[in-house]
Amino acid sequence: PAKVQSALLEAMQERQVTIGKQTFRLPDPFLVLATQNPIESEGTYPLPEAQVDRFLFKVVITYPSFHEEMQVVERVTAEVPPEVQQVITGQELLRFQRIADSVYVDPRVMEYAVTLGHATRPGSGDGLKDLSKYVSYGASPRASVNLILGAKALALLRGREYALPEDVRDLAPEVLRHRLVLSYEALAQDVTPDQIVSRVLERLPPPRIHLGDPHGDTRASLETPRV
Repeated sequence: PAKVQSALLEAMQERQVTIGKQTFRLPDPFLVLATQNPIESEGTYPLPEAQVDRFLFKVVITYPSFHEEMQVVERVTAEVPPEVQQVITGQELLRFQRIADSVYVDPRVMEYAVTLGHATRPGSGDGLKDLSKYVSYGASPRASVNLILGAKALALLRGREYALPEDVRDLAPEVLRHRLVLSYEALAQDVTPDQIVSRVLERLPPPRIHLGDPHGDTRASLETPRV
């Protein structure tokens, strides 16, 4: 319903909820998770584009592998179900977030992220012309911001204090797929957002990085790709 979506939008954007004339700040860390059923939509309300755009990632979960499904069956049917154990506190998570914020991002890595976002926008000077007929609205500036935020976290998980263009590339499908509004022509031809993103990544490979700079800068020198 519209009222529920409006309340969720306020929470996601403003980190607060309003009840009557009172406004309450939401605690940190704050996280919104949502699930979508790609097969059945009866009885559900589609999210507006403005709200979908506020989700950092859209992760597509396929069927589990044989081994994974065996683990699911074993756990669900066990005589004593496994207990969920806390692995991290809220304060520890906030500390990791601050560490991720400190990850270095070269300006040309940022340029690559912005270039990917612009490439999805029909009618813009940087949009890929052969894709414009399939995209009504491309990724918003939030996509570029979230590509960099995600790349910082991914670099940290990969044991680095600096982000590489490959971090941006590897997260591009998750960051971009839900931000593309496809045209009727794309829907008629069964063109998917993932196919659009794959084409963009093919046309715009990540800049090459030469590690081991002679001046000792491990943050590397970059070469911007030529399209």
